[in-house]
Amino acid sequence: MTKLSKVQNRVLVAEDDPVSRRMVEAFLMKWGYQVVTAANGTDALRILEAENAPSLAVLDWMMPGLEGPDLCRRVRARVDRPYVYILLLTARTQKDDLLRGLESGADDYLTKPFDAQELRARLHVGQRILDLQKNLIAARDELRFRATHDTLTGIANRGVVIDAIHREHSRQLREGGSLGLIMVDLDHFKHVNDTHGHLAGDSVLKEVARRMTACARPYDTVGRYGGEEFLVVVASADGVGAMALAERIRREIAARPVLTDAGPVSITASCGVTVSDADKPLDSEELLRAADEALYLAKQQGRDRVALAPAAVPVHSEPSEKEPAPLKSDVR
Repeated sequence: MTKLSKVQNRVLVAEDDPVSRRMVEAFLMKWGYQVVTAANGTDALRILEAENAPSLAVLDWMMPGLEGPDLCRRVRARVDRPYVYILLLTARTQKDDLLRGLESGADDYLTKPFDAQELRARLHVGQRILDLQKNLIAARDELRFRATHDTLTGIANRGVVIDAIHREHSRQLREGGSLGLIMVDLDHFKHVNDTHGHLAGDSVLKEVARRMTACARPYDTVGRYGGEEFLVVVASADGVGAMALAERIRREIAARPVLTDAGPVSITASCGVTVSDADKPLDSEELLRAADEALYLAKQQGRDRVALAPAAVPVHSEPSEKEPAPLKSDVR
């Protein structure tokens, strides 16, 4: 059987009797566990509440400070902590006592005097359960990541970046201040795909996303809007700050070719910038429309440049039965 030390499995042994504690510790070390010991329930709780707490615990029922069941309840009350598999050691054999121990939060129990191989088998059961939980958490996190991130580039997807605009707009209405939005479009990207192939185009998109993220602040949101278009939600930024960030992004994208399997590919980007200020806050639709108009202006002016939207007039300021004007994102 593979030694558990290869996965550095740690176990807490909480036992007030020094002879029993050393005996259990010796067994566990022989089986490849890393052992942490405590002589009372208070010390055991401190160990289990530490940052790098063991994931397995063997607790004696009767201990000074906190008894085993009380310790179980305290551990289970901390739902924000990683799960600890708890095995109670007890000399009690009455069914009511054993049920009380399980109801307190213990996962299993072993009556004294115990057989060493039975202890080993029960700990292996606990380890399998912990491994299963770890795999389920990893699968859940992977599904959550896939639901919120663009599959190709790994940055926020369209839904998440739109939600970020809504969130920042709500914050602005509550607290005032300003909000910036940058729409970035790669220039002549179709030519990249046609000349170098779609795999090279994918490499360009991934590298551009990386460079944009490196330019942004940790609390800004960088997302893929669709195709070769990106959005950057610039939290608490005025026109000067949003334009400065857009210019950094533009320069970084154009600074050096992207290395692909088809060879180096040079690429530039045009950026449209708009700002929602406290005097005239813009909602999500208005921000997107204004940023798209600014991007269209940057394209008209020759590409590889940054343009700021003129003072935006909220599209809902005057009732109209006409359909909203189409976005100019087609002119790229």
